[in-house]
Parts: sequence; C-alpha cells; structure tokens
Amino acid sequence: MQQPLAGKRAVVGGGSQGIGRAAASALAELGAEVLLLARNPESLALAAAGLPTPAGQKHRWLSVDNAQPDALAAAVGEDMKAWGDAHILVNNTGGPAAGPVLDASAEAFLSAFTHHLLVNQKLAQLVVPGMKRAGYGRIVNVISTSVKAPLHGLGVSNTVRAAVGNWAKTLATELAPSGITVNNVLPGATATERLSAIIEGRAQRTGRPYSEIEHEMKAEVPMGRFADPAEIAAAVAFLASPAASYITGINIPVDGGRTPNL
Repeated sequence: MQQPLAGKRAVVGGGSQGIGRAAASALAELGAEVLLLARNPESLALAAAGLPTPAGQKHRWLSVDNAQPDALAAAVGEDMKAWGDAHILVNNTGGPAAGPVLDASAEAFLSAFTHHLLVNQKLAQLVVPGMKRAGYGRIVNVISTSVKAPLHGLGVSNTVRAAVGNWAKTLATELAPSGITVNNVLPGATATERLSAIIEGRAQRTGRPYSEIEHEMKAEVPMGRFADPAEIAAAVAFLASPAASYITGINIPVDGGRTPNL
C-alpha cells in the first residue's frame, strides 16, 4: 500500500476513541506519524499502541483538557519541540450536552465555545508557522451536519458548530495563498459513545425504550443505518492527503444522505 503521508506529522484531537481514534488510524495507515490528544491517559496509551505503523512510525500521545486552551497549546508546543513541526491538524472533540437552546445557560455556551472554537484557534496558531516552513499544511475540522441544517434538541451544539464552520471558512481564505487547506467534515449519526449518550438521554426524558429511539433515528437516514467511525475517518484522511491540495474552505457531509440540502 502507498504511504502518501510518509514523513508527515499529524495532531489529532479526541484521539482516544470514536471518530478521532478512527481518523488517527486512517492517517497512520497512509504513513503519517500521529500525536493523539485527549484527557484520559490510559485510553490514549491504548489508542496510540494500536495505531498502524506501515512506515515504521513512532506515534505519540498527550493528555490535555480542552477546557484549558492556553495550557493545552503550551503542552502541545512543548511536545513539538522534540517531535517537530506538524503538517496536519485534525480538530475534533465531543459535542456539548443535548437540550433545547432556550434552556441553555450562558456557561454552557461559553464552555462549548472554549472547547470547540478557542482550542481550534490556539492549535492553528501553533501549527501554521511550521506548515508554512514545510510547504504542506492541512487543517481538518470534524464538526456536524448542523452547520448546514440545525439538529433538533442540540441547541448549544448547533450554535457553536456554526461558529466553527465560519471560523474555518475565514481561515481557509487567509491561508490559501500559502497552500494550506482548511476544510470541515460533517458527520451524520455515527456509532460512537456520544451518539449512545444522546439516545440514552432521550430514552430517559421520554420513558421510551432505547431501541425504539435508535430505530427512529436510523429511519431518518436514507441509508437506514448509522455511520461507522472509519467512514468519517476516510473523508478526513482524503482531505489531509496530497490528492486534496486544491480543495479548501468546504464542508463535506458524511451522513448517509440525511442532510436535506446540497
């Protein structure tokens, strides 16, 4: 198998599980060396140990907290002194708690803004200089299809994800002259712990069986099923590859056809 990302280094947020872990695996399979970011050191160590090494890569992990963007960026920057410049940044973190937008507190919005947008900003500021030096840069943000059509019951997420989408489009325009691309992958319903928590929450609020809610959610998807995290990761890996060099500032829904607009 070809390794078009051999010699490249990738920073992947939320890398200990779900879509983040799948994205890290897909990038590693293409030859990239990966630095996994998440909070739980035990899960990170297991995830890093399980990544492919077709080009003899040595993967790394770092326990950080998205609630503290300055400390997170400082820790990543310190690690990169030994590791080297990053060529790929995958911004990915778990979504805010579900619930109606009118019920959300100011603190919920501020927390989501910090976890999603401010961390993305700090990491971009950290890695872009090295991308310019290398003449290769890919920033991929894993967001949500709510960027294109808000999702019922996800008020805070709908609001903040849209902010991240517009941040990404602005950044893509600014970095295009340097050949650095910035794109968004928009997962639909994906079989992760996050989705299970959403279904469980609805079941508890409504008193209905988990299986019934799960069936209804799958019925909303034209393909009739949830995505596997690896299917989201395939889009991330493509956008991070040399083949996507002329694609920037776009949203790619990976949702089984559910989003009701182009």
